[in-house]
Amino acid sequence: MHPFHDIPDSVIQRARNTRLVIFDIDGVLTDGSLFFDNQGQEYKAFNSKDGHGIRMLLEGGLEMALITGRQSELVLHRADNLKIPRDRIWQGYRDKRPAFAELLAKTGLKPENVAYVGDDVVDLPVMAQAGFAIAVGDAHYYVRQHAHWTTQASGGRGAGREVCELLLHAHGKLQAKLESYLT
Repeated sequence: MHPFHDIPDSVIQRARNTRLVIFDIDGVLTDGSLFFDNQGQEYKAFNSKDGHGIRMLLEGGLEMALITGRQSELVLHRADNLKIPRDRIWQGYRDKRPAFAELLAKTGLKPENVAYVGDDVVDLPVMAQAGFAIAVGDAHYYVRQHAHWTTQASGGRGAGREVCELLLHAHGKLQAKLESYLT
């Protein structure tokens, strides 16, 4: 049995209405750790399972975007690796609402067709507008309280994959995608 059998119908419906998912970076697609060398060069660790989930999501016909408060070339490298278009990446937005508004204008989507995955209180203004607000398992307690759904996995530790698979499941595409790996 798939791991989504006990998820409430209201959550599945929100996932089914989703056409685009927005991921925060630090604390969501990474564990939130920031590493700097003596020259100030920044390093982040991304989870390969999350990355494969994103690829499956994009292959499944859903769209995605990244909105992050920090500015980092690493994010662009990771996005290029995953085939996320650069016009779907907003960096340096501590207040993420303008990026969200730009994304809606660019895509023509309504907020109810967008999911947002966050981990900290700076994500709440967009989570409050999105049709499907998702918190990672180790998100701040106040963020989890205001989410429609919380992953079991922590940020940077499989939460992104969990989100992608839930969305694919809700759209009726997960099982066929998984079975395609057996042929």
